[in-house]
Order: sequence, then structure tokens, then C-alpha cells
Amino acid sequence: MLSHHLQNALEDLRDLIKITESDIEDIKKAEHNPQFDRLSLKEEKLKAFETKKAMIDYEISNLMTSNPDVALPDLLSAQQHQLLDDLKVELSKLHEVNKKYAKLVLVVSNLYNSFLERLVPTEMQGYQKVASKDSAIMEVRV
Repeated sequence: MLSHHLQNALEDLRDLIKITESDIEDIKKAEHNPQFDRLSLKEEKLKAFETKKAMIDYEISNLMTSNPDVALPDLLSAQQHQLLDDLKVELSKLHEVNKKYAKLVLVVSNLYNSFLERLVPTEMQGYQKVASKDSAIMEVRV
């Protein structure tokens, strides 16, 4: 059962990586709607991975409880060790892809915020930003 949960968790991780890579390509092309469309799928995959990870933890805990005098590495098969190694590699890949995506999101966010600041200048009033009294999106001269 542990091997089954490990394989399913790996599939979810690989799907999350593919979705995030698609998000990166779309943000580079300024196609934001497909990213929003994939958001629910991404959340679903993330929840599924978290559930499978909890099942993996439960299975490992059961193995250790039922064999208290055996070290964990000796309880796992070679295939399970390989699957755990693969899981570690895929988690590292997801981390790198998410970092790349986050950098792009930050750049795009700063770009939009600077455009907005130019259109509607703001000033701080306490801890809140409010539109400046001098701001005018359109000035009419007669």
C-alpha cells in the first residue's frame, strides 16, 4: 500500500510541475486567463498530494509501530526507497519551478502597480494608500 501511495503522490507532483510550467509559459505570453482557468485544477492536485502524503506518513508510522525493533531503512523495500528518492527529486523540481513562477508574478505585479500609480497617483494617509487629490485621469481644458 505504501508503494501505491508513493506512486500516486509522484504523479500529483509531476502534474503540479507541468501546470506551473504552463503558467510560466502563459505569463511570458501575457495570457492570464488560462492561468486562472487552471487554478482550480492546481488547488485540487495540491490537496490530493497533501492527502497522499498523509497516507504515506500513516503507512510508515504503522510499519514502525508494528516493527519497533527494526530500523526504518530496513522496513522499506528497494522500490520504496527509490520512490522516496524520486519524491525528493520531484519536490525539489517543484520548488525550483515555483520560485521561477513567483519571480515572474512579482515582476508582472510590479509592472501593473507602476502603471496604476502613473494613472492614479496615491499618497499615504496613515497606513492606507489613497488617491492623491491632485490625481486626474482626464484633464479637460476649454
